Amino acid sequence: MKKKIFRILALATLSTLFSCTDIDDQPNYSDRDVYDFVWKGLNKYYLYQENVPNLNDSRFSNQNELDIFLNNYNKPETLFESLLYNRGTIDRFSVIFNDYTKLEQVLSGSNDTNGMEYGVSLKTGSSTDVFGWVKYVMPNSDAASKNISRGTIFYAIDGIPLTMSNYQGLLNKTSYTLNLADYNNGAITPNGQSVTLEKKPYTENPVFLTKTIDLGSKKVGYLMYNGFFSAFDTQLNEAFGSLKANGISDLVLDLRYNSGGSVATATRLASMITGQFTGQTFAKQQWNSKYMASTDPANLINPFTNTLGNGSAINSLGLSKVYILTTKSTASASELVINGLKPYVNVIQIGRTTTGKNVGSITLYDSPNFQKQKLNPTHKYAMQPLVLKIVNKDGFGDYSSGLTPTYELAENLANLGKLGEIDEPYLAKALGLIQNIRLGIQKSKDFKTHEEIIDKSIRNLEMEMYID
Repeated sequence: MKKKIFRILALATLSTLFSCTDIDDQPNYSDRDVYDFVWKGLNKYYLYQENVPNLNDSRFSNQNELDIFLNNYNKPETLFESLLYNRGTIDRFSVIFNDYTKLEQVLSGSNDTNGMEYGVSLKTGSSTDVFGWVKYVMPNSDAASKNISRGTIFYAIDGIPLTMSNYQGLLNKTSYTLNLADYNNGAITPNGQSVTLEKKPYTENPVFLTKTIDLGSKKVGYLMYNGFFSAFDTQLNEAFGSLKANGISDLVLDLRYNSGGSVATATRLASMITGQFTGQTFAKQQWNSKYMASTDPANLINPFTNTLGNGSAINSLGLSKVYILTTKSTASASELVINGLKPYVNVIQIGRTTTGKNVGSITLYDSPNFQKQKLNPTHKYAMQPLVLKIVNKDGFGDYSSGLTPTYELAENLANLGKLGEIDEPYLAKALGLIQNIRLGIQKSKDFKTHEEIIDKSIRNLEMEMYID
């Protein structure tokens, strides 16, 4: 399962960590430094710092008092979890890694994968037994060379039937054999076929599919975009350049499997869709009060732009309406595009209610400035805590329950369709709206029992949003 997030550098240095002056950075390294790092990093940057009594600036009057508190913990992960605010409800996404090398691989867009992007759903009538289904296959991956494609169903791995308690461990293995099944009126029926897959290092180009569809007198652009990876901004811009050269009048942006990434890339994507709002506010960041009091408010504004990070001109379409396809997997930077565009253009959202991630993170290292400089050599821990909430021009950002579609539509395992084809149900719905044709596409009642399981405990890293 791919990871769709990246590393960010902390912004400007904040004011002093404590109101008192006798708590300083440790001059000598110790095997307890990691605990000190966890507390001080969260005290300084955590979005909900003021809501956690043990992170209060006046909680400890000196380093010795802090050390006594930290000595109550024998694992950095335990300390980290204890300092989060309403874990699982308010804070669903903060994470800590014991090896920043692994984290950096994930954050760079590179990961070990077999190229199969999948969903997991409960079997009909069961609360424990699950099955997997393939959303799409990444080009030039191991899965791309095997007999597997969008819509493939698997019920077991290495002969072991999938359950709520074992599917994560089985699918996390480096290599495994999928035991395949047919989907018959909601029933998962083993068919005796199997496919063996192996994970290898892979960097995914998120610009998955771009095409122009002739629709009578109109030309419709279709773009399936699967991750806000800033390293691929040039490829994204080239895709828009192609659509612009083809003279498209309407755009269908497919974000149904896009769980987020760079705020800067989200801003550029919104600017490619429009182009007439350069310099105006696309999004605003809200940090904790300590940071808000210490920085220029202008630093917290993300304006529409006409250039990429490398200075190249953006290929903008100048549209006043956009059709965006979503599912429960649509999160963070994808939701930001929808919410940030709404005050400016008509956003027609088709599909399912989104995840509801209106908050962003940064990567913190154990160093004097929490960046990857002068690192503490005693450990390799790094944190990815929530540090900001993001809102649109009008100040709206309260969508923690997700963004509701204009037209609700569920993916139906009996008829997933081929991505980018005009009869694929999601795209067909958008094309029907563009043609002003009422289509008889309904959300499948059968699929209601097979909604994808969105497991935040393993997917919070996928649903990332970060600031460059």
